[in-house]
Amino acid sequence: MQKLLFPLTLAALTLAGCATLTNDAMTPIAMSFSDGASGSCKLSNKRGSWNVQLPDTVSVRRSDDALKYDCTTPDGRTATCSIESRIGAKIVASAVFLDLGITDAITDKHREYPESYVIPIKKR
Repeated sequence: MQKLLFPLTLAALTLAGCATLTNDAMTPIAMSFSDGASGSCKLSNKRGSWNVQLPDTVSVRRSDDALKYDCTTPDGRTATCSIESRIGAKIVASAVFLDLGITDAITDKHREYPESYVIPIKKR
C-alpha cells in the first residue's frame, strides 16, 4: 500500500497544479505618455498587433520578443521604441513541479511585460 501511495500523491499534485501555474495568454499593461497627452499607438510582437488609444490599460499577447510601439499624439508628436519582456516567476514553479516548463515555453505564457509603462515623448 505504501508503494502505491507516493505515486498516487505525486500524480494528484501534478494534475491539480496544471491550471494554477499557467498564465493567461493575454496580459494587461497600463500605458500613458510622459506628458499626460492622449494619442494612438500601434503595438506589435510576434504574437499579434493592436491599435490602441492612450492613456488606457491595454491587453496584449505575451511573447518572448519585445512589444514594439509606434505612437502619435493629435499634435503630431511621435514615439517609437519597444518594451522588453522578461521571464516570469511562475515558469520556475512549472519547471520544478509539472512539465519542466515546456508548455509555458512553447506558448510564451511564462513571459511578462511590465504592469505599467510610461512612453517618453518630447514636449512641444
